[in-house]
Amino acid sequence: MQRRPFLHTAAVLALIAAAAMPAQAQTFPVKPIKLVIAFPAGGPTDITMRSLADNAGKILGQPVIVENKPGAGGTLPAQQLQSAPADGYTLAQIPLGVFRLGYTTKINWDPVKDISYVINVTGYAFGIVVPADSPLKTWADFVAYAKANPGKLTYGSTGTLTSPHLTTELIAQKAGIELQHVPYKGSADLMLALVSGQLMAGADSTGFAPQVEAGKLRVLNTWGEKRLDKFPNAPTLKELGYDMVQNSPFGIGAPKGTPPEVVKRLHDAFKKAMEEPSYVAALGRYDMLPNYMSSAEYTKFAQDTVGREKVLIDKLGLAKPN
Repeated sequence: MQRRPFLHTAAVLALIAAAAMPAQAQTFPVKPIKLVIAFPAGGPTDITMRSLADNAGKILGQPVIVENKPGAGGTLPAQQLQSAPADGYTLAQIPLGVFRLGYTTKINWDPVKDISYVINVTGYAFGIVVPADSPLKTWADFVAYAKANPGKLTYGSTGTLTSPHLTTELIAQKAGIELQHVPYKGSADLMLALVSGQLMAGADSTGFAPQVEAGKLRVLNTWGEKRLDKFPNAPTLKELGYDMVQNSPFGIGAPKGTPPEVVKRLHDAFKKAMEEPSYVAALGRYDMLPNYMSSAEYTKFAQDTVGREKVLIDKLGLAKPN
């Protein structure tokens, strides 16, 4: 006799829960959102993501607060998602290095399955630069010096196993040269080391642009499909005989299990934020372009990229030992 009232109560509670789900999307967010990015303050990632976060905060009606967490090849924000509540209030930038993490480091989570992919927003324009007073005036000079002095040509990047590091090593492999890599936590530290003469070269996104424009650095090559308007005299890798393009797309992820309606609310807000002139202008400072992927497209990109990165890691012999 008591079973029927119990079932009735359970049905009512289920209806209430179902009705509350759309309400969650309507009320989210009710407090500030934290967006963790993978590189230090002052660099191109920080500056462009702060512009995007400011725009998104206005759309969402709550501040989106940027927190810098550099190091570990740009993978710390994604790792932070693994212990964050799946409520949409902790987000992370997902650099390309996240997709190669399982091959180079022992981790207990899956970069594809254990992140809710919200939206891809942009990618980098990369290149190799040298101090303006360097005797290495061209890429041909760079290669010739490296061949004559194996392992003595020092270059810096924004971290071990980042796209600048691995792409430079792949270029070196194709060119038949051996370089000495020096990792830094971000563009600001790398640029300081370059202009102060601590390094012979640097591989970076176009965070180097202000130093080039100030006459302190020279661009030897860039890594896109075509030459950059800002540096029309710098050849692409393809022009130099390397069939390579690297623009390292990145976007925003949330913890696994974040409610779909919250992911959609975030996606819609950041997509609109990407279209704001202030964000497009911030990207333009570094020759970066909007590169939109929806949540579904970004998830598929993550799945595909994990496979491609394994090929690169294996080719460079950088896989972790079993």
